[in-house]
Amino acid sequence: MVDVTEKEETVRVAKASGKIKLSSEAYAAVVKGEIKKGDVFAVARIAGIMAAKKTSDIIPLCHPLQLSKISVDFSFDDEDTSIICVGSAKLSGKTGVEMEALTAVSAALLTVYDMCKAIDKGMVISDIRLLEKSGGKSGDYHAE
Repeated sequence: MVDVTEKEETVRVAKASGKIKLSSEAYAAVVKGEIKKGDVFAVARIAGIMAAKKTSDIIPLCHPLQLSKISVDFSFDDEDTSIICVGSAKLSGKTGVEMEALTAVSAALLTVYDMCKAIDKGMVISDIRLLEKSGGKSGDYHAE
C-alpha cells in the first residue's frame, strides 16, 4: 500500500455512476415492483453500501477506511430501458474514497442483475466511472 502517514487529513468525497440495460420485460417488472425476489432497489442499495465498506477486502492495496457516509441512488432511463446508479462516499482522512464509490455502484448493479436474471440474462452493466471527487492533494475532479 502507499504510505499515507505524512498526508494531511481532509474531507474527501467521491461520486461514481454506472448503468444496467434491461430487456423491456425486465425493465417493466422492476418499474412496477414485480420482481419475485423482492424490492430490487432496497436490496441493491444495501449491497452497494456493504460493498463500499468492504472495498479494502476485495481490491488489493486499498486502505481500509472509516467511511462517514455512503449513499446509493437509482434513476430510470425509460427510453433506453436502463437503470442508472449513482454512489457516493465521504470521509475525513488521508486517502480518497474513489474506489469505495466505484465499488458501491458495481455491487449495486450486480445485485440488480441478480434479482432480475430470471427474466433477462442478457442485461448489460456498463459505463461505471468516477463522476467527481474532492479533497486531498490532487484537488477536485469532475468528469466531462
